[in-house]
Amino acid sequence: MSQPREIVQGATYLITRRTLRRHLLFRPDAAITQFLVYALAVSAHRFGLQVHALCAMSTHLHLVVTDIRGVLPRFLQFFHRIVALGTKVLRRWEGQVWDLQATSVVRLLTHAAVVEKIAYTLANPVAAGLVRRAREWRGAKVSTSQIGGGELRAKRPSAYFDPSNPQWPAEATLPIALPPSVDPDSTAHFHGELDIELKRQEAEAQTEVQRRGYRFLGAERASQVSPYERATSFESLRDRNPTFAVGREQGSARRNAGTAVRAFRASYRAAIKRWRAGIRDTVFPAGTWWMRVFHGASIIEVRLAV
Repeated sequence: MSQPREIVQGATYLITRRTLRRHLLFRPDAAITQFLVYALAVSAHRFGLQVHALCAMSTHLHLVVTDIRGVLPRFLQFFHRIVALGTKVLRRWEGQVWDLQATSVVRLLTHAAVVEKIAYTLANPVAAGLVRRAREWRGAKVSTSQIGGGELRAKRPSAYFDPSNPQWPAEATLPIALPPSVDPDSTAHFHGELDIELKRQEAEAQTEVQRRGYRFLGAERASQVSPYERATSFESLRDRNPTFAVGREQGSARRNAGTAVRAFRASYRAAIKRWRAGIRDTVFPAGTWWMRVFHGASIIEVRLAV
């Protein structure tokens, strides 16, 4: 059984989901890029999520978002369903699109973590040995300069979306928002932080590719591979599924976050034990989502400071 997950209104997350058996279903061509941007724009608008970063790799998607309304599970269900169904149509793909592993949802608890994970998202094509610079990647993505003022636009794809259905507009716009940890007056400074961290991660990835004796595939070849092939590079099995990140050299923040996660889980387990015993006035810890939404359980209210 999976661990209970705390869903916090206003929290920022790194989200990753992979294709089945690392098939290259999201190979960066114009059709899939249009589809992914449109689907994300519609889904984010529907559930009120702010998108800060995006990188669509051939085998997986990376997003950094802030869940303004505390409805992240609803967003993920809706968005991933659209992507799966649309990919089936575009690729004429039979069967499952997504990997059997659960979606990776990592809460970013510090500004340092936000900077690192946005840079990680954008640098992913370099780390994968596909291009030397993040800007060369042709898949759906954002640049550091777009965060806090830019936007992505996509017309409604002809595949999958019914033009007579009002929930699918003719064109969708995806604003690329500043993370809540960034003061709007400090946007330029934030972009500088991101650029420095992105260059650091690119340099590390380039060194690693060279150390292994590989060459970068190149944007042109990456966009021409068959979407029905599978990635063949070595990938270690995921023995850990982190739920939070605090950034490098953030020892005290890491310890505090670990303590908070353990406290939430212990409180949740005690509450669910009482609920299963038939005690329906049980109060669950703040951040409990499933029991509140599907069973109407009472939740400890947390008042944010104004």
